[in-house]
Amino acid sequence: MRWCGSGSVWRAGALLALLLPLWELGCWGLISASGASGTQNQAQHTAGGPWELLRRHKRSWVWNQFFVLEEYTGEEPLYVGKLHSDVDKGDGKVKYVLSGEGSTSIFTIDENTGDIHATKRLDREEQAYYTLQAQAVDRLTNIPVEPRSEFVVKVQDINDNEPKFLDGPYMAGVPEMSALGTTVVQVAATDADDPTYGNSARVVYSIISGQPYFSVDPKTGVVRTALPNMDREVKDQYILVIQAKDMVGQMGGLSGTTSVTVTLTDVNDNPPRFSRKNYQYMVLESLPVASVVARVKALDNDIGPNAEMEYRIMEDGPGVFNITTDEDTQEGVIILQKPLDFETKNSFNLRIEATNRNIDPAFVHLGSFSDTTTVKVTVEDVNEPPVFFTQLSKMVVSEDARVGISIGRVSAHDPESSNSAIRYSIDRNTDLERFFNVDALSGVISTAKPLDREVNSVHNLTILAMENDPTQVGKGFAVITVLDINDNPPVFAIEYETLLCENAAPGQVIQTISAVDKDEPPSGHRFYFALPPSVAGNSNFTLRDNKDNTASIVTKRGGFRRREQVLYRLPVLIVDSGSPALSSTNTLSVSVCDCDSDGVAQSCGAVAYTLPAGLSTGALVAILGCIITLLVMVLLIVSMRRRKKEPLILEEERDVRENIVRYDDEGGGEEDTEAFDMVALRNLNVIRDPKVRRDVTPDTPTFFPYPRSSSSLPVYKTLPDNVVFREFIWDRLKDADVDPSAPPYDSLQTYAFEGNGSVAESLSSLESLSTDSEQNYDYLSNWGPRFKKLPTFSRTYTKINNGNVL
Repeated sequence: MRWCGSGSVWRAGALLALLLPLWELGCWGLISASGASGTQNQAQHTAGGPWELLRRHKRSWVWNQFFVLEEYTGEEPLYVGKLHSDVDKGDGKVKYVLSGEGSTSIFTIDENTGDIHATKRLDREEQAYYTLQAQAVDRLTNIPVEPRSEFVVKVQDINDNEPKFLDGPYMAGVPEMSALGTTVVQVAATDADDPTYGNSARVVYSIISGQPYFSVDPKTGVVRTALPNMDREVKDQYILVIQAKDMVGQMGGLSGTTSVTVTLTDVNDNPPRFSRKNYQYMVLESLPVASVVARVKALDNDIGPNAEMEYRIMEDGPGVFNITTDEDTQEGVIILQKPLDFETKNSFNLRIEATNRNIDPAFVHLGSFSDTTTVKVTVEDVNEPPVFFTQLSKMVVSEDARVGISIGRVSAHDPESSNSAIRYSIDRNTDLERFFNVDALSGVISTAKPLDREVNSVHNLTILAMENDPTQVGKGFAVITVLDINDNPPVFAIEYETLLCENAAPGQVIQTISAVDKDEPPSGHRFYFALPPSVAGNSNFTLRDNKDNTASIVTKRGGFRRREQVLYRLPVLIVDSGSPALSSTNTLSVSVCDCDSDGVAQSCGAVAYTLPAGLSTGALVAILGCIITLLVMVLLIVSMRRRKKEPLILEEERDVRENIVRYDDEGGGEEDTEAFDMVALRNLNVIRDPKVRRDVTPDTPTFFPYPRSSSSLPVYKTLPDNVVFREFIWDRLKDADVDPSAPPYDSLQTYAFEGNGSVAESLSSLESLSTDSEQNYDYLSNWGPRFKKLPTFSRTYTKINNGNVL
């Protein structure tokens, strides 16, 4: 079987096959097939030279790869190649069949001649090759005359894709003052064309914009600096345009571009510089300590950490002034450290130095990275308040000091040259109870009231010093400590609750007591305990001083009984060690209790006396009988109250009363006089004889009193519309209340009443149109809304008690 390619493409393929036999597996190779094997034949690479490739073998198919040019724009189908089988004798008995990728949508085969055509435009970048299967079959029986074989149609590339920078645009940075050839960034462009065929995908780089500052390597795309020592302070950003062109940059090649933004990063290559060599500031001598005196700033063309500075005072300022750096503005802030005094020194000449905090050793050769300036601070005189020689004065006074005694003296002076007279006073906010006075001229402090150390042991006074100008007030402080004297006797430390068991043995300690004293002697407290002479010889208790400011209460005997005495009161004498010594007598209460075997009190207090003999059996039975009788009487009374009362009427009457009959019928209008008696509804002025109800007195409250006689009843037609319904209901209510035949129980009363008309319309149907009515009432609609037809509604009548309908 023979095959044929498409013209020059076939010849070029044959040439490549001779030159590059080992390039691609199966490319231009010969395929042999064995009909007996019945398996699909695969292309095999021959190991010999070119002549081995041309050696003919016995085979059924002779064919190889086909090539088709991409992006074919012709109107006719593109001829790919031809297949021919040795079995085909040209008599039309053999039919060629094509299958595989694109066999129906892209590629077609002439079943008679074996010609293969491409019917669609192909793009190698979408699919580089197509694998197809060819087979020759008998036209009549469709039986294969040769085994199915596989071949490849490769799409031959053309230069139809320009290079693209997939990562562009680029952002890069390079330090300023960099050396020539410093690498900035590397750009890369990709070409979708076949890199193994021709120069369609071979890209070279060039710089279109950005010269002479930067250059690009044509092969690698590395961007480098083309000038040394570029200064960020002159220009800090450059925008480069890089081009990538295929076909090795030759004419006809396609190109693509991208931008590279190069930013020069800062380095510390500029020293700080003060804009002025001298600064002058004026401050008041009354300026508070820690206040800001002035701000100075050295300028640095660098940015960020390279512009950070530190300031220091070199001359005529340390100790009085301090300078710090404002981290936000990089200013030097001069702060006052000590109070100023115009009379002592009225000007300062500060020499300030500013130095870069982060110095780059690579640029030290450029010069010093510091600068100095002079700041003159002039102090202005102000009228100052008096100043105390001693700002804090400490004094002591005994708490028994008499009123008016001198404690100490404060002194202040006028700092001005005038040396004005000073007057003193106490800030009463610090001496609310006015315990002290100060002499206005001499400053002597004296007591004004008796003092009590136990109430207030330390007094903190603020002393005010004033001169002629009342606005100038100086302040001093006096701390007066009140010394203690022994003026408080000792007392019990707590309120003791002493419990004494009845089975307590003689010599048993029943309570340990201690004392407190409000005084505070320098050597500490020492208390002495004893029983007063009046009870020292009692036979029940004694006291033992423990010599450690405590004492123990000890029993002298045993056999204490609550029945004999429940509570004992023992006076205790306590004496302190002051001079003179003070004492007090405190009473200790001892309660006799019943205790268990462990000495734990079970019950204390008086014991109830029991009768010498118990009650007899007869007395107990009598008491129990009385209790039972009382219970029975209570139960009877409760049951009688809960029992229902007998009805006052007959069984038949109760049945009539308890059955309510309701009639829900559709009314026939005002002309229907057969079903119901309408007179009661129409005649509003029916006067019924009032009858007094003898079995119950009506107590229903009303807004208006019932009329006393029928002669006083109002005429409904003369009443206003909003009163008609109310009077009608009251009239019916009265009739129901005074009806002697009605049972004396609450009952339901249903009233139906036709009103005189309303602009808001009524729900009544007494004037509704009836089909049996012969009278025409249409003229009434012209008289206004009061005479319009009312909607039909159902009238409900309720039969209550004796069957009367209301």
